Amino acid sequence: MGESGRNMIYSAICGVMEDIGVVGKNDTNKQQGFKYRGIDSVMNALNPAMIKHKIFCVPEVLEQTREERTTAKGATLIYSVCKMRYRFYATDGSSVDAVVVGEGMDSGDKATNKAMSVAFKYACFQTFCIPTEDLMDDPDADSHENTKKVDKGTSQPNIDDERNRLLEELKGELVRTGYGWGAVTKTYKVDSIDNLTKLQIKDCIAKMKKQPDKAAS
Repeated sequence: MGESGRNMIYSAICGVMEDIGVVGKNDTNKQQGFKYRGIDSVMNALNPAMIKHKIFCVPEVLEQTREERTTAKGATLIYSVCKMRYRFYATDGSSVDAVVVGEGMDSGDKATNKAMSVAFKYACFQTFCIPTEDLMDDPDADSHENTKKVDKGTSQPNIDDERNRLLEELKGELVRTGYGWGAVTKTYKVDSIDNLTKLQIKDCIAKMKKQPDKAAS
């Protein structure tokens, strides 16, 4: 294959980058009410440019883990993590790979679907450098607060009990000050509250305690 053939995928990707526009926050989180960018918005923006520059993508699941978690209200959720490879091809067979990890949670059978959608969205954002600011996970449309891994066959306290206690304390501070969970995820640059570390939660609690009550503000 000649030099031009080897470089076809690179020039095609650059062409998509030239044509793609800003993907706005057109979807709304059902539980917390903030705006986010959904997978449909990304695909609708990318599809015309990928067709024009003759690029297609083939997904491959490299690794997957699944576990059950429970919410603060006792409901069971399936938590799925998928390590994905997305291979972008040009018509000459040249290609580039994007390997990303996606996480998804659902009370039914869509946890893996959500994980793959999130992985693909971020692969596209980062491969094509789509103009945007705060990236949000697709499962933000169905947020699940205060989740912990189901502990079967033992009466010992779950290792996430302390984290859940901290989240409850933070929730109280947010209610007191009038802030929402969206402000927290944006401040710590995470996709959902499930990705906050204990250190981040403690730090946020300390910051909230310095804020005045909602009525006072």
